[in-house]
Amino acid sequence: MKRQIFRKGENPFQQVNEDESQHEGERQPVGTEQLVQQLKETADKLIRDQANRGDIKLLNTALKELRYAFKVFAPYRNQRKVTVFGSARLPSDHPAYHQAVQFSRKIAEAGYMVITGAASGIMEAGHVGAGRESSIGVNILLPFEQEANAIIAGDVKLMHLKYFFTRKLLFVKESDAVALFPGGFGTQDEGFEVLTLVQTGKSHLIPIVLVDEPGGDYWKRWQNFVEEVLLARHMISPNDLALYKVTDSVEEAVAEVTRFYRLYHSMRYVKGNLVLRLQHSLAPALLEQIRKEFADIVVSGTFELTSALPAEANDAHLAALPRLCFRFDRRSLGRLRMLIDTINREG
Repeated sequence: MKRQIFRKGENPFQQVNEDESQHEGERQPVGTEQLVQQLKETADKLIRDQANRGDIKLLNTALKELRYAFKVFAPYRNQRKVTVFGSARLPSDHPAYHQAVQFSRKIAEAGYMVITGAASGIMEAGHVGAGRESSIGVNILLPFEQEANAIIAGDVKLMHLKYFFTRKLLFVKESDAVALFPGGFGTQDEGFEVLTLVQTGKSHLIPIVLVDEPGGDYWKRWQNFVEEVLLARHMISPNDLALYKVTDSVEEAVAEVTRFYRLYHSMRYVKGNLVLRLQHSLAPALLEQIRKEFADIVVSGTFELTSALPAEANDAHLAALPRLCFRFDRRSLGRLRMLIDTINREG
C-alpha cells in the first residue's frame, strides 16, 4: 500500500489536534468567520481529492442536518436539558411508560427541557410528562415511516434527520443529563455511547441515570453484566461505576440530575488545565479536603480557586462564576465525577 504523504499544514489529524488546542486556549482562538472559511476550503478539497458522489452527498446531508438542528436548539442553549432514551415499542399502559412520564414531569417542573427521539413508547412518555412547551424532538427518518408523537408533532422544536450519527451527536451535545429507560438495541447503543464518550473525556461529565420501573430488573440485570463481566475481567475500572446510577425511584432519578448542578456549573480546558466553574466559591476547609482526597488525579501542582481566566473571554456570560482549576490527568473520569459529587455534597 502506498504511504500517503501530507505537505506541511495538510495533515487532517494534525489540524483536528490544533483546533482542539485552540479551543483549550493554548493558541489564539479562531474567529467564527475564519472557521466558516475553513469549512468552505475543506469542501473545495473534495473536488481536488476526486471524492465520489456518494461521499459528498453524505457530507452535504450531514452538514445541512447539523446546521439546521443547531439553529433550532440555539434559543434554548441557556436552559438545562435532559435526553430521555427508551423503547419505542412499550405501550402507554406499561409501568416503564408511566415511570418515564413521572420522571419527565418532575424534571420539567425543576426547570429542565426534555429531548427525545420524538417517536412512540418511552419517547412519547418523555414528552407527555414534560408537555409540549418543554419538549424537543429529534426524529429519525426510517425506511418504515416513524411518525412523531402527538405531543411534539408540528412543533418548531421537532427535527427530522436522515442519519443516526448526527442524531446521536445532538442527543449528547445538547444535553445536560441523560435518563435511560428499558429499551432494545437502540437504547443499549445510545447508553453505551454516552458512557464511552464520558469515560474517555470526549464529552463533558453529565449525570447518567438508568431508570427501572418500580421493582423492575431491566437495568439491575444490565448492572450485573457490567460488574460480573466487564469489571471482573478488567475491561473497565472500578471508578467507572461512578459515571452512572441505576434506580427504580423517580425521585432518586430526578435528584441525581438536579444535585449534579447544585454547586457545579460546567467545565472547560484552558492551557492544559481543567477549569470547573462553580455556582459559588468553596470554603477553605473543603478546598483542603479536596487537595488531600483527590491528589491522585492531579499531574502537577494542586487545586486552586481562581476567577475567570483570560482565555475564557468568549464565555463572558459565565465570567462572574468562581473556578476550581487544576492539572487533570485526563483519564480518571470516574474519580472526576467523585470530585464533583463531593463539591455538590459538601459545598
